[in-house]
Amino acid sequence: MNLPPKPPSRPDRVSLWRYGRLFRQDILSAQPERLYRAWMAEFRTPFFRSYLVNQPELIATVLKERPADFPKSDRIGEGLRPLLGNSVFLTNGEVWKRQRRIIDPAFEGGRLRETFPAMWDAAEAAAARLSERVDETIEIEAETSHAAADVIFRTLFSIPIDHAVARAVFDEFRTYQRSQPLLNLAAFLPLPRWMPRFFSRRTRNSAGRIRRLITELTRTRMQQIEASKAPDDLATKIMTTRDPETGERFDTDEMVDQVAIFFLAGHETSASALAWALYLVATHPDWQERLAEEARVLDGPDFAAVAKLKLSRDVFREALRLYPPVPMMVRETCQAEHFRDRDIGAGSQIVLSPWHLHRHERLWENPDAFDPARWQSENGQKCQREAYMPFSAGPRVCTGAGFAMVEGPLLLSRLLRDFRVIADPARTPVPVAHLTVRSDRGIWLRIERR
Repeated sequence: MNLPPKPPSRPDRVSLWRYGRLFRQDILSAQPERLYRAWMAEFRTPFFRSYLVNQPELIATVLKERPADFPKSDRIGEGLRPLLGNSVFLTNGEVWKRQRRIIDPAFEGGRLRETFPAMWDAAEAAAARLSERVDETIEIEAETSHAAADVIFRTLFSIPIDHAVARAVFDEFRTYQRSQPLLNLAAFLPLPRWMPRFFSRRTRNSAGRIRRLITELTRTRMQQIEASKAPDDLATKIMTTRDPETGERFDTDEMVDQVAIFFLAGHETSASALAWALYLVATHPDWQERLAEEARVLDGPDFAAVAKLKLSRDVFREALRLYPPVPMMVRETCQAEHFRDRDIGAGSQIVLSPWHLHRHERLWENPDAFDPARWQSENGQKCQREAYMPFSAGPRVCTGAGFAMVEGPLLLSRLLRDFRVIADPARTPVPVAHLTVRSDRGIWLRIERR
């Protein structure tokens, strides 16, 4: 069977020092093989207890039934705060609720139809760039990053990626990602609030430059809104929406925080998923040809065509299963809990891992295989309800999940309509995770015109 690449697992028992070194190299290969079979696993350090949970019933408890009892842990946020500030991705409680009340209306179903022409223009621009690389073998993650960033800037601020500020943000973000911001001392040690966070100079400088550029865009848009000259895009919608409970709107600093997470979540995760989807169809040419045939329905910015991209949607969904862009999520217990005959103390870390859940051997049929047809099977539909969470689940589900499931299949179909992609057998990508799940050495595909 032609199984997609999967990272190696570490030995079951390693020292804390060895685990730290492995974690720094790659979050995925730092985990033991047994997590693909376990319902729950405990990890002990001198500083905190961590529990990885795979059992669907326990995941439902944490994310859907009692989410307030399991707020987001600060450990992941420690590394991202220089860029994301107090964004909706990091907050909890009443602050988070207020932010979601203002943000969510911009991503309701009707708004997807309104943003679709901007997505289409970005897809056309991506196809035009690939047309200049025909008969070359290229690193496709760079192209999908460019395309996803273009979608974000066109839908959020009505400017293409070629705009000087948009391009500067895109370029700087690549520098930020390479600085490995998650690998911060406070992610491992429970440091007090007053103690300085020792981010690398590269992380701090890069985050500062990104935020200054986003501030420039945000202030310009606020001026346009005040002059009644703002385009009707996502940024305008969010910046003019008042909290229905307090009547307040985001100020400039708050909006900069939110734009930063829109770019991180909407660009980085979409780019990762699209790159892996293209690789998967490159290594499964039968599915690639089926998608190319289906993509013939695309002929202009007609939102109705999205409903006809059923195979593309299943392929993209399968790419998100095998390579979830955000491989792990961390929650924290507010009180003592009792999971699977174990007493869990307050302040413990609850790790929810889409990476392991989506490949769990006791839940999925042929979990490591690429099989888009599974989504129409009884097992696939059951697992979609209980063991599939590329966008999280419950009240904290990603507000842009619907946006991503339009954008991904559209870009995938539009590119395959015109081009055939062929994997380079000499350069098999191995997935690694820092900010998102990417390839260790890039994903190299040959581009041919159909």
